Amino acid sequence: MRITDLMIQETMIMDLQATTKDEAIDELIASLNRSGRINDPVLFKEMIYKREAESSTGIGGGIAMPHAKTTAVNEPTVVFAKSRKGLDFEALDDQPAHVFFMIAAPEGAGNTHLRTLAALSRLLIDSDFISQLMSTDTPAEVSALFDAKQAEADEKEAAKEKAKAEKAANTASGSTSNQQQNTPGVIVGNANSEDFVVAVTACPTGIAHTFMAEDALKKKAQEMGINIRVETNGSEGAQNVLTADEIARAKGVIVAADKNVEMARFDGKPVLQRPVSDGIRKSEELIRKAVNGDAPIYRSQGGNGKEEGASDAKISVGSKIYKDLMNGISHMLPFVVGGGILLAISFLFEQIASPDNPIVQLLQTIGGGTGAFHFLIPVLAGFIAMSIGDRPALMPGMVGGLMAVNSNAGFLGGLAAGFLAGYVVIGLRKLFKGLPKTLDGLKPILLYPVFGLLIVGAISFYVFDPIFGSLNTWLVDALGNLGTGNAVLLGLLLGGMMSIDMGGPFNKAAYTFAIGVFTSSGNTDGAWMAAVMAGGMVPPLAIALATTFFKSKFTEQERKSGLTNYVLGFSFITEGAIPFAAADPLRVLTSCILGSAVAGGLTQLWSINVPAPHGGIFVAALANHALLFLLAVAIGAVISGLILGLWKKSPTLVK
Repeated sequence: MRITDLMIQETMIMDLQATTKDEAIDELIASLNRSGRINDPVLFKEMIYKREAESSTGIGGGIAMPHAKTTAVNEPTVVFAKSRKGLDFEALDDQPAHVFFMIAAPEGAGNTHLRTLAALSRLLIDSDFISQLMSTDTPAEVSALFDAKQAEADEKEAAKEKAKAEKAANTASGSTSNQQQNTPGVIVGNANSEDFVVAVTACPTGIAHTFMAEDALKKKAQEMGINIRVETNGSEGAQNVLTADEIARAKGVIVAADKNVEMARFDGKPVLQRPVSDGIRKSEELIRKAVNGDAPIYRSQGGNGKEEGASDAKISVGSKIYKDLMNGISHMLPFVVGGGILLAISFLFEQIASPDNPIVQLLQTIGGGTGAFHFLIPVLAGFIAMSIGDRPALMPGMVGGLMAVNSNAGFLGGLAAGFLAGYVVIGLRKLFKGLPKTLDGLKPILLYPVFGLLIVGAISFYVFDPIFGSLNTWLVDALGNLGTGNAVLLGLLLGGMMSIDMGGPFNKAAYTFAIGVFTSSGNTDGAWMAAVMAGGMVPPLAIALATTFFKSKFTEQERKSGLTNYVLGFSFITEGAIPFAAADPLRVLTSCILGSAVAGGLTQLWSINVPAPHGGIFVAALANHALLFLLAVAIGAVISGLILGLWKKSPTLVK
């Protein structure tokens, strides 16, 4: 398949009008939508921003490659665009982006399409080729340039395959040859060099950066006269997988990845762990450090592993705690949403049937305390522990979380058990470090599980469970006995927190607190869920109202995006407001926090309960005062929308 089969001319934008990153993304998505290549621009945009949140796709050198793989895509497509003036795409080199490739891949993209996208990514490493693209004036010229470049690449690939076949034939006939070719799965570099490194590249979607990093490392290694083998973890899975012999011979290992890769095989080797973007833009630095062994020694210890010595990338204590907590919450959320929606449906059935109805009992069994909700705290604790201590910490963390559930220590006890289990395993690693090498195999299958479980279980039983059980009981009782004034203040706080960072730590803290109370001691009246749900629905609805009634304050693209926020707001998807907050944080965040706080406070003033952890307007019927809940949301959204609309400057005046 040719690259130009995916890069169709009718979607190309030869003079991008956008002046900001958000506008560029909107303009590129609009081109995809007009051509019918996507079926859900809202979902596609959400997935684009999800990828951007992991790391900027402005890879530097004037190139940006926003991409997503989602069911919102009908046909694999690449939208080419160029901006003569350039714009800030938050590129890794802090330089403006001039050339854009928006990659849209369907969820079930075939191998042929994925290989073609990989071929496109590799071409973009060539700076001369990018200069040629910038000099084009028409879509036909762009297509012709890509066709010529791909024909050249195919010709070289055919020659390499022929040489590879000849080498295999010579080897089979008893002839030996040390000639090495720059082909996938073959060592690249100088045949006479003894310097040899191995690398793994991977990015979350696996359709662009993975292969650009691979090509950049290969090219730089060849320039430096260093042999290298690169394994890619793309959408097709691991390709050119490193062998045990190659890993053993390598002087160092480069892992340029933004997602988890198999690490245990690198035990005892110097390993550089960097973002995949460093593989593209810092390939020389990585190769030089790997050859010199200038990297922490990696110790697997039966899990994903931890480095021995200083970490290659320093992060603050607060960032580390947040990362570990988010790992637990992200794994817990599917249980919250799946179990919560089934519970919500059961409550709807219960209103028109009896509690003994078989459907009601089935749904409550699957979603409730003996089903999905029974796993919330164990999963939270287990994956917090795993983020800290890797795989050996998962089991003691989950057991500590389960003990918290059974002892009424609840959410707080589960949090404590998760962090405890992670650091207990780290401590056990250090304790058993001096054991003979012959006992290494016993550590992950015997020593860590037994001692880890014993220590975490004992501390949970004698310390955490009594303390947090009493605290949790007091908290639930205190919340249940709050006077109206105090309840309103807490509602104001929880509602406002949902808008402070729209999906970040404050948002998650408020939501997780409400979940903790919601699942504690059978308390499913949902008073605090009403506050956080109302607060979380306000920002996107406020954006939608502001773009509808204050049109002159927003660009055409912002007005179109604002319409989608009606759907996102009704669905309790706060993140729909993030692009607007990023473009004008002071006005958008301040406006939304005020409205969300009012909405959260009103739910408590009117004693509203929503016995479901997710769903927005679609579970509003479950509220004890459904109309008042909707009114609280509407009042908050109108307040935020009015403040934003009146305060915001027109597009030409926004600083």
